[in-house]
Amino acid sequence: MLQASQPPTAIMPEMSEEEQRKMEEKERKKAEVRRRLEEASKAKKGGKGGFMTPERKKKLRALLRKKAAEELKKEQERKAEERRKTIADRCGQPKNVDSANEASLQAICKEYHSRIMQIESEKYDLEFSVRQKDYQINELNIQVNDLRGKFVKPALKKVSKFDKLKVKSQKEEVDFRAGLKQVKKDFKELTDEGKPAEKPQWALGAGKKDAEAAEAEE
Repeated sequence: MLQASQPPTAIMPEMSEEEQRKMEEKERKKAEVRRRLEEASKAKKGGKGGFMTPERKKKLRALLRKKAAEELKKEQERKAEERRKTIADRCGQPKNVDSANEASLQAICKEYHSRIMQIESEKYDLEFSVRQKDYQINELNIQVNDLRGKFVKPALKKVSKFDKLKVKSQKEEVDFRAGLKQVKKDFKELTDEGKPAEKPQWALGAGKKDAEAAEAEE
């Protein structure tokens, strides 16, 4: 009975320990890279979303809200302190009026009055300067729009809502006869010569008959 001939086996050359160690190290690195790629693929497909998990996002939003609240509180405190400082600079320290006599009260009133006049003068100067700047800005905008060939609605004057309601609430008095032409009506019928028109004969006859009937009854 014949036996199947087997292919000759390849004779592997013998490797030294150094080469074998390098090959094992290479295989280990390949396996490590393959494992990392698989983990990254799983995380991308349906994992926990990588580094920014929902819990971390929630904590980050809370920290941002807390930081914004602190910044807002600091800004409010800064504005309040600036307001107190401005009031103290303009009004000065409060005067003791409880134990003051009439002359002292008059002096205090004069001092406050002069300070109010000064502040009102500064306020008027600032408002005038602001109006001038607004006018200049409006003129420059018109010039720029003319150069560009565009028309922009000019800035309208601000009117308070109270004034609008007040005007609407007032009832307008309308005179319907104002537009009519006044004509003098003459109740006398004039003839062509300018004399009153004579009564017709039938009217005269009726009047005569009425007079005769009245005399007959008497």
